[in-house]
Amino acid sequence: MTKNIIYTDIAPAPIGPYNQAILIGNTLYTSGQIALNPNTMELVLDSIEIETKQVMENLKAILEAATMNLENVVKTTIFIADMNDFAKINSVYETYFNEETAPARETVQVACLPKNVNIEISMIAIK
Repeated sequence: MTKNIIYTDIAPAPIGPYNQAILIGNTLYTSGQIALNPNTMELVLDSIEIETKQVMENLKAILEAATMNLENVVKTTIFIADMNDFAKINSVYETYFNEETAPARETVQVACLPKNVNIEISMIAIK
């Protein structure tokens, strides 16, 4: 299988030795996204809701670059700095998916995330 690199300037450029996403066959693996504004590469940390929205918009842009959308997502992984933010994060996250076809998911509290953000999300999607 050929490993296809997915890149869009509508999502933040990678800040390390990784790509925004890799497409192998019909399966897309996104790198974890944090709330970087792709135009300024500044963090968007006004509130956990706004931060979550920026992360989801970054992921949407990457999916679109691979000619996919959120309906193609089969699995998400959410890393959060504080499990007390779960309900607020979920209130934003759920606006992006149809509850009946929402992907599988795990949410894990971690000790620290890149750039000390509060949330990072990665996705697996299939065409």
